[in-house]
Amino acid sequence: MKSPICDLLGIEFPLVAFTHCRDVVVEVSKAGGFGVLGAAGYNAQTLEIELNWIDEHINGMPYGVDLIAPTSMAVTDDNAAEDLTARVPAEHRQYAANILAQHNIDSADVYDQQRPGTAFLTQGKAANIIDVAFSHPIKLIANALGVPPKYMLDRGKAEGVAVAALVGAKEHAAKQVEAGVDILVVAGTEAGGHCGEVSTMVLVPEVCQYVASSGVPVLAAGGIVKGRQMAAAMAMGAAGVWTGSMWLTTAEAETSPVIKEKYVQASSRQTVRSRARTGKYSRQLRSPWTDAWEAAEAPEPLPMPLQSLVSESPLAKVTKLAEGGHEGARRLATSFVGQGVGLIDSIQDTRTVVREFMEDYLSAVERMNDTLA
Repeated sequence: MKSPICDLLGIEFPLVAFTHCRDVVVEVSKAGGFGVLGAAGYNAQTLEIELNWIDEHINGMPYGVDLIAPTSMAVTDDNAAEDLTARVPAEHRQYAANILAQHNIDSADVYDQQRPGTAFLTQGKAANIIDVAFSHPIKLIANALGVPPKYMLDRGKAEGVAVAALVGAKEHAAKQVEAGVDILVVAGTEAGGHCGEVSTMVLVPEVCQYVASSGVPVLAAGGIVKGRQMAAAMAMGAAGVWTGSMWLTTAEAETSPVIKEKYVQASSRQTVRSRARTGKYSRQLRSPWTDAWEAAEAPEPLPMPLQSLVSESPLAKVTKLAEGGHEGARRLATSFVGQGVGLIDSIQDTRTVVREFMEDYLSAVERMNDTLA
């Protein structure tokens, strides 16, 4: 295909797949797309293991890494050493415990093994993990939240690795272009995980028009599951698409079987955009857990990363119990997913998903061409 994304990344088809599963990264890249490993949860040692595995199995095909690094890299490890758990009000933990209790789940030990942490890399850890990523033959490195740190941008320029950044508003795109990013991932509110409030159909052409003179290519994101949506995005000015939710139900994905089943059964209306999971607005599957946090009596969500210290441990226990057949836990179970979940109706292997996506794109282009006859 003719696309600046294909030229930049050395790929056949501008379908970029964000996933936390290394197997999906490999299968997408082998099938002609571009796999990106979501590495926000890794440290330098574990990322090294994952990337070594990918290098051994991907047959030299291109791939990338996505992480969360602070823009200024001014957040030091000394700052992070502070016991963040002490800053979480007891009211929030008690509210979470009450939700569990209402669904017959013992909450007595839910926070016992919790380790304080942050939702982004600190100065020292960011430098280390970025160094690990660049020590492998990656073709792209993306920052998932905010402008990439100068260190990442400089390394990318020096080593010929494209640097991408996610944006959810036109003004954010301007800052990214000014900083020197190579690719803009423009994510509409339909996206799973952290997302803004403007729809993909509006945001993509808005940003494409705004940054047209810069020459920075745009990947459209947010609710995109079918090839016909990629055709629409490219008609609006995008050079390809960035996808995430569609890989969560692949056979290779490490998503909990309980969550996979819920995704396959869900409609596009069964997601909610809420601050109650991480402290920033993110989209996830609706369940009694998310409903409880939207109730009038729910405490106000804490800022990131404190809210994650309230939600992640209980939800991890919920998922584990759900996998064991606990009915209350099955009802509560939820995870990040976009509104495109309504277009997913089965569990398929990754290569089949890629092939069907490509075929759907070609059919859409043919339909458009027919309108010119």
